[in-house]
Amino acid sequence: MPPTLKKFLQSWLINTLAVLLAVSIVPGLHYDKFTDLMTASLLLGILNAFLRPILLLVALPLLIFTLGLFMLVINGLLLYFVGFLLQPQFTVNSFWAAFWGALVISLTSLPLNVLTRSGNTSVRVQRTHRPPPPSDPGGNGPVIDV
Repeated sequence: MPPTLKKFLQSWLINTLAVLLAVSIVPGLHYDKFTDLMTASLLLGILNAFLRPILLLVALPLLIFTLGLFMLVINGLLLYFVGFLLQPQFTVNSFWAAFWGALVISLTSLPLNVLTRSGNTSVRVQRTHRPPPPSDPGGNGPVIDV
């Protein structure tokens, strides 16, 4: 199996599990069959790949003003749009259900993507050695530019 296909399938499975958790926790999100849930997570992934960058660019002033919190609204709108497109198999009753569902999906998929290294998110811990203390106490030591 090619690595890109494996990465895609891992990401799709993680998103499907995240959407399943959101549907089970958030009232207002419903699906009929498991295949409908898989379709919804696939469509959500496609919209996140193609439509989300455009929405982020258009909403850039709001994102800056709200320090990135408006991204939660964008994620909710995308989930609400998925519910609109896949009605009646996958339904989203209100924007607030989509908002809380998107929050659950984000909080679930982020650590799973980090653990499996299937997303673009990674955590790297790097330890560096401290420089030795200056030998000249007269103030002619190293300069730190900030």
